[in-house]
Amino acid sequence: MKKIALFINSLQKGGSERVIVNLAEYFHRKQYEVILVTQYKKEVEYDLTEGIKRVFSEPEEERLQGGRIHNFAVRFGTLRRIWKTYKPDVILSFLGKNNLMAVLTSAFLPVKTAVSVRGEPTMEYEGRKMQALTRFLFRFADGVILQTRQALAFFPKGVQKRAVILPNPLNPVFLRERYEGRRENVIAAAGRLDENKNHAMLIRAFSLIEKEFPEMKLVIYGEGDSREKLEKLMEEKNLKEKVSLPGSVSDVAAHIEKVRIFTLTSHTEGMPNSIIEAMCLGIPVVSTDCPCGGPAELIRNGENGLLVPVGDERALAEAFRQILLSPSLEKKLGDQAFLIQKQMEPEKVCRLWEEYLCGL
Repeated sequence: MKKIALFINSLQKGGSERVIVNLAEYFHRKQYEVILVTQYKKEVEYDLTEGIKRVFSEPEEERLQGGRIHNFAVRFGTLRRIWKTYKPDVILSFLGKNNLMAVLTSAFLPVKTAVSVRGEPTMEYEGRKMQALTRFLFRFADGVILQTRQALAFFPKGVQKRAVILPNPLNPVFLRERYEGRRENVIAAAGRLDENKNHAMLIRAFSLIEKEFPEMKLVIYGEGDSREKLEKLMEEKNLKEKVSLPGSVSDVAAHIEKVRIFTLTSHTEGMPNSIIEAMCLGIPVVSTDCPCGGPAELIRNGENGLLVPVGDERALAEAFRQILLSPSLEKKLGDQAFLIQKQMEPEKVCRLWEEYLCGL
């Protein structure tokens, strides 16, 4: 394998986008020719090293003036021409319909195609028809990369035989010595402000403990459509002085490494980068035990973090309370979480992806 094409919607800041950029950087360092294909360019995106070629697959608006079948044919033709023009040895696709398009548009071309499901399959492919199509088309992919055992169980045995579970390569900025000084009285979260991340639950849970722990503040990093709703909830709970939404930040590690607790409150997740990154910094983590099982594969409840039921704000508040009232528990969770750094060392993980793709 000398040339690899990576395919995703955009490089907008998010977990899957971070992983594909990490992989692009790795393959570039290893002297592969890397073509990163995205549909769109967003305002706030991850930076790419010079030398990684960026190609856009979304056709011009004037070409998309027909019905659904016409527009599909235009998009299909544009993407297939990209594969024919750049002639990659391997295509690695991320997320939802991109995976289906990658399989379809690369058919009968001299290229290996691997698809990667990044979250709960029933959420990434909504509806029975889409799920049936996915199970069928994935049989024609040369490789299938999944995040958890729960995700693997979604697929028929014919797909499972060619599938592999690979961890996410860690952003190297999270490889640092653990902060050992006095910690800031902050509970932190990081991720898109959307319904799935369920930051509203987090704010409600914080409201249940804020009077008991008046020194504590809640900071939620990220941007998204739910900002207005969350700001309204903060006002209703009289928390505007204690809860902040600073938006997206370029160096998450520097902003969270001194906090006392990191939390994730999602309804669904694949293998959450934010949890991996917080654990690698030695921060006690509290997460919902959400499908498709990523948090539960990272966290041994009570040993290196705490798991709470999805949507249970009282259980979340109680988990915060346990940590804040017990310095020994706080230290134990942070110490044990930090050990994951060796397991998630980026060069080691990226090499697993390389070996799998080269073996297709």
